[in-house]
Formats: sequence, C-alpha cells, structure tokens
Amino acid sequence: MARTTMVNFRIDEDVKKNMEEVCSKMGLTMTAALNIFINKVTMERRIPFEITADADPFYSESNIRYLEKKMDDYKEGRMELSEHDLLED
Repeated sequence: MARTTMVNFRIDEDVKKNMEEVCSKMGLTMTAALNIFINKVTMERRIPFEITADADPFYSESNIRYLEKKMDDYKEGRMELSEHDLLED
C-alpha cells in the first residue's frame, strides 16, 4: 500500500461544514473527495473545471447599483411599466 502523508490547510468553517454535508450525501468523506480531486488534477494535469478571473457580470458592482436604482424607482413610483405579449418560441 502507498505511503500517505498529512496535508493541512485552512478553509472557512461554514464552507467546510457544507462540504462535509455534501460529501456525506454522496457517501464520501471530505478526505476521499479531496483525494479524488487531487488524483484527477494529477492525471489530467489541469484543474477539472473552468476557473476565470471574470465574475458573472450580473453580480458586478455597477449592475448591482443599476438594479438597486431601478428598484428604488419602482418603489417610489418613478418607473413607467408597460404590458407586452409573451413571445412564443
């Protein structure tokens, strides 16, 4: 059997708790899930999912400000609303 070694790292407590719950539902320990991830990275020599620097533009600071202003306008009655027919695909 291969020798094992201990790896320590820090993770947010809530994230750890959620990870343990998800792993448990899949019948895994967090250690087993992390070993699967590490083995996949090692075999494929890549992160097995996309990592980007660009966050979802919907959640950008400028869009959030825009949506908050629109909501304020709606609540204060400053927004004109109109009905339209739904389009069929």
